[in-house]
Amino acid sequence: MTVPMEYSDATARFDRFLMEAAGEADLVTRHQAYTMVEGVLRAFARRLTAEEAIRFAQVLPPLLRSLFVAGWTPEEPRPRFVDRAALVKEVQALRRHHNLAPDTAIPNVAAALRRHVDPAAFDACLDILPEGARDFWA
Repeated sequence: MTVPMEYSDATARFDRFLMEAAGEADLVTRHQAYTMVEGVLRAFARRLTAEEAIRFAQVLPPLLRSLFVAGWTPEEPRPRFVDRAALVKEVQALRRHHNLAPDTAIPNVAAALRRHVDPAAFDACLDILPEGARDFWA
């Protein structure tokens, strides 16, 4: 069997995603977008159990899946999904001096992400995650 396309062109797809996320947020480079995306994924992951995080990771493209679980500590206390402003502050706190994530970072990343996932699988996954998960990615 050949290597599945989702793996053989993972880097090119990841770069396209980062450029789209940068465009959504009016950032200039994919490096700026990377920190924003990582912050958004970390803020979301912190609110999931290990089982929920694995389910969510399964609907992500390979390199986003990897970024989603990188550095994640499942035994860390799980905060609840709070208001959007507090979540954005958490996103912006990652590498604070090198983070250009705008106040619209979460919906910016969500818009780009939805173009890179299977919409039905993504929404079905959100349906079984905790309250607030769907609103996070709205």
